[in-house]
Amino acid sequence: MATAVAPGQGSVAIVRISGPRALAIGRTLFAAPGRQQWESHRVLYGHVVDPASGERVDEALLLLMQAPRSFTREDVVELHCHGGLVAVRRVLELVLAAGARRALPGEFSQRAFLNGRLDLTRAEAIGEMVSARSRRAAQLAMAGIDGGLQRRMVALRGRLLDQLAELEARVDFEEDLPPLDGAAVAAELAAVRSELEQLVAEARQGELLREGLRVAIVGRPNVGKSSLLNRLSRRERAIVTDLPGTTRDLLESELVLDGVPLTLLDTAGIRPTSDRVEQLGIARSREALAAADAVLLLFDLAAGWTADDEVLRQQVPAGVPLLLVGNKADAAGIPAGLETGAAALPPPADLSLSALSGEGLAALEAALLRCCGAGPLEGLQVALNQRQRDLAAAAAASLERALTAAEQQLPWDFWTIDLRAAVRSLGAITGEEVSEAVLDRVFARFCIGK
Repeated sequence: MATAVAPGQGSVAIVRISGPRALAIGRTLFAAPGRQQWESHRVLYGHVVDPASGERVDEALLLLMQAPRSFTREDVVELHCHGGLVAVRRVLELVLAAGARRALPGEFSQRAFLNGRLDLTRAEAIGEMVSARSRRAAQLAMAGIDGGLQRRMVALRGRLLDQLAELEARVDFEEDLPPLDGAAVAAELAAVRSELEQLVAEARQGELLREGLRVAIVGRPNVGKSSLLNRLSRRERAIVTDLPGTTRDLLESELVLDGVPLTLLDTAGIRPTSDRVEQLGIARSREALAAADAVLLLFDLAAGWTADDEVLRQQVPAGVPLLLVGNKADAAGIPAGLETGAAALPPPADLSLSALSGEGLAALEAALLRCCGAGPLEGLQVALNQRQRDLAAAAAASLERALTAAEQQLPWDFWTIDLRAAVRSLGAITGEEVSEAVLDRVFARFCIGK
């Protein structure tokens, strides 16, 4: 089944079949009335029929795409059935009984890659499009599907192959060829390395767009954590009262800031208590603190920075981005939206706001993205995923070693050792040089039917 299936959800469900027997299975199960032609890229109307009993299982459409003009470059048949649960599952059972087998996760995309329909970067971008959590992430995935990353990698690899050919020619036939300008070769290798390092640096922003961040909102009881969660979420997600200890459990809310998906965790106020239920909430708050990608520590500007606030700050794990936010600016007589360095803002606050009125919220959102390392995303055209980033970093490291050989004026064959390694790494990004085990890992992350 190539579509999500749920009771009462979705008017249409699709069963997709790919392979040399797809057309034969389609003819076995689909009855098209009249004189409709079974031609490639034509939609047929009819019924899915149980060949054993002749029972009409569903009224449906059949779409035939014959090789090589299909996604997998194999014969593909799609049965467009009614949505829901029962009808589409019965159709799938008939397809399996007719000789097909269930697809593995990502197997259609894997076949498209193996049959030369896609390179590996385009295939991975398809998976990223399906799992995109924001419009900006979907745009980035579409750039990958259009081949933006593949063209960039092929161009960089081609430049390295040109230099490798020149070097290897000198290794074998130096006496028959004009002298090679080593400085020019080294300059080209350095330029490619610089581009790769830039791509590796930008990969962090792409990761933020794809994966999002978990941000824990922590603070003493009654400092306004739940009010802030509701403000950021633009809805009443948490119960807000003047009584400390109202939040007894971990609350989550998802939103998108400037294209970056965020999961906000409203934690129970951490304080000594004999209430068993509140103790459980505090324990979960500590777990969330340890697992968060960033921490927003909220304190009461009217009460000032207290010893309890300092204890909380000390509990934030080392290396986790921390934003200190003073709330209730209206009650403290401090303008909301002030940031570090403003004379009216007391230390150690990074900025001030009023969760009650919403003043200072825009400044908080911008500061939160900066704190998490999400710089300007407007100019980001392509972004490497984790697998691609590791390979690009390995290629850059190989070029660094080749440049060291150049600086030491070693013979040409010493240059070629690491230059070949860089070429292999870039080839693995696009799939020109990749093992079956790597392919299995890549496509196993896809959903069934894709």
